[in-house]
This record gives sequence, C-alpha cells and structure tokens, in this order.
Amino acid sequence: MANIVRWEPFREALTLRDAMDRLFAESFVRPFGGWDGEMLGEFQPLPVDVIENKDEVIVKATVPGLKAEDIQVNVTADVLSIKGETKSESEVKDANYVRRERRYGSFARRLTLPTTVVTDKAKAEFEDGVLTLTLPKADEVKPKTIQIKKK
Repeated sequence: MANIVRWEPFREALTLRDAMDRLFAESFVRPFGGWDGEMLGEFQPLPVDVIENKDEVIVKATVPGLKAEDIQVNVTADVLSIKGETKSESEVKDANYVRRERRYGSFARRLTLPTTVVTDKAKAEFEDGVLTLTLPKADEVKPKTIQIKKK
C-alpha cells in the first residue's frame, strides 16, 4: 500500500533558504575553512561528545594524529578548555603535492559544561586518538534526597 504525503510548498522554500545560507557561509564567512572554527591554518578537533550522568560529566574528543603530551586540558568551574598542537611531519621538497588534506597547526576549544565539576578529582585518558575526560560533579549540584519525618 502506498503512503500519501501531503505537499507543503513552504518546505521547499526552507530547503532553498538553507542552501543559500550554506553557500553564503562557505563563500564569505569562512572561505579557507573546512571544519567549524577553522581559519587560516588553525583547526579544531572533531566535535566532542558530552555525557552527563548523576555523578559525573564525561567528555570525549577526537584528536587524531596527536600524542598525549601535545594536548593541554584546563577546567575552571564549568568551562573546559582543550588546547593542542600538531606539527608537520616533514617538508617534501622533491615532489609536488597532488592533494594535501592533513592539517597541522594549533587548536583551542572551549566548552561550557552543563554543571560545575570538581577539578581536583578529574581524570583524563588518551587512547587511539580519543581523549576521554571524566569530571566528577560538585557536591552542591548533585541531587539530594531529604527524608520526611512524621510527628
């Protein structure tokens, strides 16, 4: 049985507007960039995942091609800063590049965390190009259950 879909003429207009916005952004706003925030040789790591549970906030950032010592992480109250630098491996002098997409340079990424965290108990692990930060929530933001006493 075939599904009948109602035609909405404004849906196509919104799609056209989205296409024009994207064209404008790629042509004028960030003409040299590929990822968001990338301009003139600077780049940001790929998007991060921020996971919140009742006791902690977990942040996973993909930073391929870097070593743990090339990354700096700072946490202040509810702001997380990730900075790093990747260097060019070697200079190619005898050949011409056909295509060069691998980036090098520095990056900095700041995120506002969903809640205040305890920075002294934060943990960071780096494996296979993925930085995983485990940030325990501050006690004042954890939900507390209050027992009601009968009189």
